[in-house]
Parts: sequence; structure tokens; C-alpha cells
Amino acid sequence: MSTALRSVSARDISSFLAAHELPEPAGAPRRSPAGMVGNTPVLWVGEPFNPPGRGFWAKLEGANPGGLKDRSALHMVAAARKRGDLRPGAPVIESTSGTLGLGLALAGITYGHPVTLVTDPGMEPLMLHQLHALGAHVDVVTEPHPVGGWQEARRRRVGELLARTPSAWCPDQYNNPDNVAAYATLALELVVQLGRVDVLVAAVGTGGHSAGIARTLRTFHPELRLVGVDSVHSTVFGQPAGPRLMRGLGSSIHPGNVDHAAFDEAHWVAPGEAVRTCRRLARGHYTSGGWSVGAVALVANWIARTQPEHTRIVAIFPDGVHRYWNTVYSDDYCRAHDLLGSRPAADPDEIAHPGDQVVERWTRCTNVTVPEGAAR
Repeated sequence: MSTALRSVSARDISSFLAAHELPEPAGAPRRSPAGMVGNTPVLWVGEPFNPPGRGFWAKLEGANPGGLKDRSALHMVAAARKRGDLRPGAPVIESTSGTLGLGLALAGITYGHPVTLVTDPGMEPLMLHQLHALGAHVDVVTEPHPVGGWQEARRRRVGELLARTPSAWCPDQYNNPDNVAAYATLALELVVQLGRVDVLVAAVGTGGHSAGIARTLRTFHPELRLVGVDSVHSTVFGQPAGPRLMRGLGSSIHPGNVDHAAFDEAHWVAPGEAVRTCRRLARGHYTSGGWSVGAVALVANWIARTQPEHTRIVAIFPDGVHRYWNTVYSDDYCRAHDLLGSRPAADPDEIAHPGDQVVERWTRCTNVTVPEGAAR
């Protein structure tokens, strides 16, 4: 891959700024908690996580009040209010595995909307307590859907609650184009911070941040390579659905926001591989996160080792470590789920097509197609 991407001129940035409102500079006084979202730092992840002279830049979205999805929650709510889809004071009801819930709680406080969040028993106790403390009502489904698992069970419960509350609005994060548009400013922050991005590595769940960041970066750097990171037993890139331990990436349904054509390659990662990577990253760099961070960092490390020198790689870290004290960072939990075995392999397995076999460990595929059953 050529790394001689065109430089970004002041005119490029000025033109983009005319169409997108950026957050105030980091460190400026804030009159609203929403003002704390954005302008997150980038951290060089080199030795000891990467070999000497190699590494990648991590965009630390855990520096937002609730994490990466603060951006999409605020943007989706603001856009719905502007269109008149969400009336002043009307309830907001949505499904979440956690991080979007924090963002919607923030949006509810910012714009004056009661928020109901539908989740499942896998939500961490710390997250449950935090959402309650932020004023959100949390509704927990008790049984997975026979086909779509917990994710589909949550969505159906959202439908029931919406039918009972005609004034309520649902963001529908899986299919809402505002979820994608919300990440244009994150991409511009990267342009300002780094000037050039050759490879973007992002976890894929709803598809919002991978599509939104890549779309904007490619207006500056058309040669950008997009690497999607998925969970084993996820349908996003064409594997069959199955029980998943990891939250925050992967899906049992086919989100409409996933832009399959935008990806140059996809990787599937298993829970134990993500856990070992999270812990290694924390020990070496004093920064880490949850399942998505571990999976993304594992893949970004491999790209940093195998791509030409001076390739500029950016990995999106959606959150921090605190939420995962009783899962990723709990020895008891990890031993109970057999997650502390051997270290991840140095290289992924390779398959020619997502349907060739069911993968159970870190696996790479460069033939990214729209899965059967997904919207085209």
C-alpha cells in the first residue's frame, strides 16, 4: 500500500469546518456536560506493546464522559429534535449493551428528555448503577430471542414500550444515518491531530463509527484502508450468529449502518484474545479498555508489525477500563470462562470468504461482502 497520501491543506480543513461544528478546544470552561464530548487525545502505542520502531495511534474515546457513543447519542437526539421527530420533553427509548446508554443519559440531561434503556442480564453491575444514578430507567429483558438472541429480544421490548408510549422516540442506532454522521467531527479531529491516516482500525457493532469516520477521512485521504474488527459468533461480516461473551462489538442481527463496501478487510477476535490484549496494553501503556479495545488493539498491533514502515495507523478505543472491573480485569471471571489460557497467536488465521468456515479464534478475511439477509 502506498503511504504517499496527499497532505491536508488549510483550505481542506476550512471547507470541512464550514459544514461541521467542532467542539470547543480541550480545556475550555464548559457550561453544559455535553461540551465535554470531543477533542479526545491520541496516544502513541509503541514499545513494549509493539516491536521497536513500530506502533499505532490510539484515539482515546474513553476520555469522553461516557465513551465513544456520547457523540452519536447527542447528535441523534439533536437531529431528531431539529426535524420535529422528538418533541420537547418526550421520552427516549432505546436498546443498549451499555455505552450508548451512557450517551443517551447525557443527551437526556442536556435536552430535557426522560430516557428508558432496554438491556439484558449481561450488562455489568457498575453500568447498571451508573445509568440509574444518571436518571435513566433501565428495563432488563429476561429471555433471549430464539433467532436474534439478546439483541433481538431487546429490540422487540423497545417496540412494546414504544407502542405503549405514542409520544416516545427511538433513535434506532442500528439503522439511523445520524449515527454515522455523528462521527464526522471525530474524523476531522484526527486530521487536525495527525495530518494523515493510512489505516483505520475500528470495532464494528452498529456500524456507525466505522462508516462515519472512514467516510470523512476519505474526503482527505482517498487511499485510506479500513479494517473492521468483529467478534466470533457475530453476523456482521457473514458468520453465523451464536452466543457472544463480548459486549460492544459484533451483532446477532444485520445493522443497516454497516457499510460493507467501505471495508478492505475484516478480522474476528475471540474473548480470550481480547482479554489478554487488554491486560498487556494496560500494563505497558497505562491505558486500555474493554472487549472492543482489546480486539482492536490486537489487530492494530499485527498491522503495525506487517505493514511498511511509517504507515500511519489509527485504532479507535471506544472506552476505558472501569466498566470491566468484574469481567475483563477479574481473574475469577476470566478463569470461570477459560479466558486466561495461552497468549494470542502472532498472526491471524486466513479464510478466503466469510462463509468458508465458522471461526473460533482470531481470523482475517480480505473478501468483505454483504452477508445474506443484510440490507443492500
